[in-house]
Amino acid sequence: MLRAVILGCLLAKSLAFNIFLDKEWQSYKLAYGKQYGSNEEERRRQIWESNIKYIELHNLEADRGLHTYRLGMNKYGDMTNEEFVSVMNGYKQNVTRGECGTFNPPMNVDLSSMPDSVDWRKEGYVTEVKDQGHCGSCWSFSSTGSLEGQHYKKTHKLVSLSEKNLMDCSKAEGNKGCNGGLMDNAFAYVIRNNGIDTEESYPYKPKDGPCEFKRQTVGATEKGCMDIRSGSEDDLKAAVATVGPISVAIDAGHPSFQHYRSGVYSEAACSTMKLDHGVLAVGYGTNMGKDYWLVKNSWGRSWGQEGYIMMSRNKKNQCGIASEASFPTM
Repeated sequence: MLRAVILGCLLAKSLAFNIFLDKEWQSYKLAYGKQYGSNEEERRRQIWESNIKYIELHNLEADRGLHTYRLGMNKYGDMTNEEFVSVMNGYKQNVTRGECGTFNPPMNVDLSSMPDSVDWRKEGYVTEVKDQGHCGSCWSFSSTGSLEGQHYKKTHKLVSLSEKNLMDCSKAEGNKGCNGGLMDNAFAYVIRNNGIDTEESYPYKPKDGPCEFKRQTVGATEKGCMDIRSGSEDDLKAAVATVGPISVAIDAGHPSFQHYRSGVYSEAACSTMKLDHGVLAVGYGTNMGKDYWLVKNSWGRSWGQEGYIMMSRNKKNQCGIASEASFPTM
């Protein structure tokens, strides 16, 4: 009788998973260095299989022309969307925009005179895609991205700047390290501190720590910052076209964003006001008739299009990409 009960329990356990995915599960763990305890592995396997079903259904719909983008499995495939958002999305909205000035597009520039496409990567303004790890420090990567771009514009030298410096040292400005922050607050710190360290001198770690800023290893300085008129994609386009990479905040709290792989992202459930993730707009263009913003993320090259996403442009400020955009001035 006992043997029958044990056998029944083992059979029920095996039926909880799709046995045809056993090899894929092993490959997934190997590819992303996943290790779990026995009880935790069962839960992660269930979440992973659920995410596979979601991805496959979406892509079948994309094949029928219902979506302009495709999804794919990545290193976040063993996380629920709730877990993912709580860990990875660290942009903390503020009622006020801080102390930045307001960007006014140059008088001699109008929409018709701007180029049809821009990609600041090709001009040397953008460092390699970075990885924030399991830490809500996205705001610091967005900040360094725009600082790196403006420093290159001024000096013609591309210097990778320290996110960890911002995480550990801008608490007085209101930032909270792995628990979130704002790009404008980061810019305020760099202005007050008269500089930010290089990535090499103050390397990134996905955890909070004491401030270890070193004056002798400053990689860039900043004079001020500018906020772009909230909700104006036209002003954001003018800024991206004439200034360089721009810090933007978006609503990235959806499974479709978590598993994005390629194409022009368009999520009907996106909010223009509830923003939770800081990223970097490095260009714009049109793909198969769909206008997009070219956006650099901070989740490593294995996510999206080697770390980038094409987000819908001229679609009523979808996902709030133009709601709280800003950049530093040097």
